[in-house]
Amino acid sequence: LYRGIRSQIESLLTGVSASDMAAMELGLSHSLSRYKLKFSPDKIDTMIVQAISLLDDLDKELNTYAMRVKEWYGWHFPEMAKIINDNQAYSKLIKKAGFRNNIGATDLSEILPEELEAEVKEAAEISMGTEISDEDLLNITALCDQVISITEYRAQLYEYLKNRMFAIAPSLTALVGELVGARLIAHAGSLMTLAKYPASTIQILGAEKALFRALKTKHDTPKYGLIYHASLVGQAGPKAKGKIARLTATKAAIAVRVDALGDTDTAEVGIEGRVKIENRLRQLEGRFAAKAARADRSKVPATPLDKKFERMQVASYNTASDAVVAKAEKPAVVQASNDNKRKASDDEEDDVSDASSDEEDKKKAKKDKKDKKEKSEKKDKTEKKEKKEKSKDKDEKKAKKEKKDKKSKD
Repeated sequence: LYRGIRSQIESLLTGVSASDMAAMELGLSHSLSRYKLKFSPDKIDTMIVQAISLLDDLDKELNTYAMRVKEWYGWHFPEMAKIINDNQAYSKLIKKAGFRNNIGATDLSEILPEELEAEVKEAAEISMGTEISDEDLLNITALCDQVISITEYRAQLYEYLKNRMFAIAPSLTALVGELVGARLIAHAGSLMTLAKYPASTIQILGAEKALFRALKTKHDTPKYGLIYHASLVGQAGPKAKGKIARLTATKAAIAVRVDALGDTDTAEVGIEGRVKIENRLRQLEGRFAAKAARADRSKVPATPLDKKFERMQVASYNTASDAVVAKAEKPAVVQASNDNKRKASDDEEDDVSDASSDEEDKKKAKKDKKDKKEKSEKKDKTEKKEKKEKSKDKDEKKAKKEKKDKKSKD
């Protein structure tokens, strides 16, 4: 049917020129092949790979230039580096004020807040830095121009990358953020390649060296790679980080497949996954907090309420507290003789008990010896019987063999 329509298309569509027909056929074939390959000209992930690589290079270059500016201008005004941490604000202040003597008379409200402005002006009056020439300041301001321009271009590039990520991978961006998502795509090479990876590979993507080192040395493998920088993993505590990283990698694998192969351009899958991870994070944090509270409670000394149900020690009976009628005291001599008699009787009883125990021990030892002898004799008898039976069997076998040999000879 399709072949017939294709061959008779010119007669079916009247009033269309040959050139227009060729253009229509080309457009139709392109759109059909694009539909079959699930390819869209808007979803070009090469731009993301190049943009994130350039962003990393700009960060390194910006850090190098900013440190050089602080070291260079630090000879003239060393206190300012401790007050101002922002590299762009630091460079703008140098460009606007120049020498530190001019800072007091310069309006810095556009660059710094009031508190920092006052602090910088106070520090400039009592600074212990050295003097610099006009040529030195000229070179420093030229470097400050580079820092400011690179910072502005970096902000512009970040905005471009953010928009591209929302266009190409909305679900992944909603789940892990645009920077982490772009780094995952760049590390894999393309969005389609990342979609083919399982969740376990996405979890340790970027930690290949640590993984192979752990496998080689037979240690524990790493729990996370690039996904560690995701905001969800960063929110988790030290104990829950591994579990949240695994869960984030699982949801990221689903989100990437939806972005690469799905027809929708919305971020519903990523948002749903993020909500589930946040709920799981709250659950884990609550469990760890309960365990910690239990552990702290066990260390706290017991209160009177806790001691209420403990078993108390029973006090022994004190005979001294009995009230009895006192007897007439005996003379000291009679009492001493009675004590001596008691001691003698106690000693005799001890001797008798010791002698009886010695006799019992001797009887037990004799019994044990007899038992051992009887056992050894029984063993010897049984062994002798077995030997005799074996020797008889051997003799019988020999006799049978000899008879057979004689018969065969005859």
